[in-house]
Amino acid sequence: METPTASTGLMVLLGESIGYSLSPTLHNAAFAHDGIDCVYLACSVESAGVRAAMDGLWALGALGANVTIPHKQQALACATEATPTAQALGAANTLVRTPEGWRADNTDVAGFLAPLDAHRSRLEGARVVVFGAGGAARAVVYGVLTALEAAKVTLVARRPEQAEALAADLETAAGRAKMQVATPGTAASSVREADLVVNATPLGMGDGRTPWPGAEDFRPEQVVYDLVYRPAQTPFLDAAASRGATTIGGLPMLLGQAGAAYRLWTGREFPLDVAREAALSALQS
Repeated sequence: METPTASTGLMVLLGESIGYSLSPTLHNAAFAHDGIDCVYLACSVESAGVRAAMDGLWALGALGANVTIPHKQQALACATEATPTAQALGAANTLVRTPEGWRADNTDVAGFLAPLDAHRSRLEGARVVVFGAGGAARAVVYGVLTALEAAKVTLVARRPEQAEALAADLETAAGRAKMQVATPGTAASSVREADLVVNATPLGMGDGRTPWPGAEDFRPEQVVYDLVYRPAQTPFLDAAASRGATTIGGLPMLLGQAGAAYRLWTGREFPLDVAREAALSALQS
């Protein structure tokens, strides 16, 4: 990345405790490759300061922003307008500057679905288990309902009321799919029968934990997907791989959602290979 100047554009990531994020690495590598005079920074903001942060970024002339946990729903509420996808999800992970104010969008769905293209034929009409009920889980559920036409979606959460609220919010997208809520103590049969199992919680992000300790409940016919990308191989994926399941880590989703946001901000194709190389280098350091 070249040294910023007085004319350098600003992009940011808004979240809490985001020192782990690879987003600055991806986007700054992409900007440098494409000769775009922008810098991307990660900014930790408490929930009470989200609106002030968005107003401040607007006043500073920032060109765009990403939003991560736990601010995605609040960012949507604070935006001037929102795309149909962000509205349907009730969460925004991308802010795009317009003459009227911030337009909220959500590229998490596109990012989540990107690495599943290779498995689409076996996952259409799938039975799906999703661990979590936050902003990431919303994108996952919306994606499997609308793109994969899942037959059954089980939300597994420690707070069932949060999962019930998510299911109610996405009722329209569910169509004929059956949605149900379980706790970690009641989900074993759903995990065993699932075609796709997704971890949409932060568990495993450097803490050695997993949302599902029962490796015996995985099987070779399953696709097991962890949205956590640091470390690349989480205990959740290790357990699934030990039983022969197809595993997908979180880096492809990160790259997919970053690429979609990049196109919204710049109107240019994302240099995927450059960004992936930068991410892998950072993960190995």
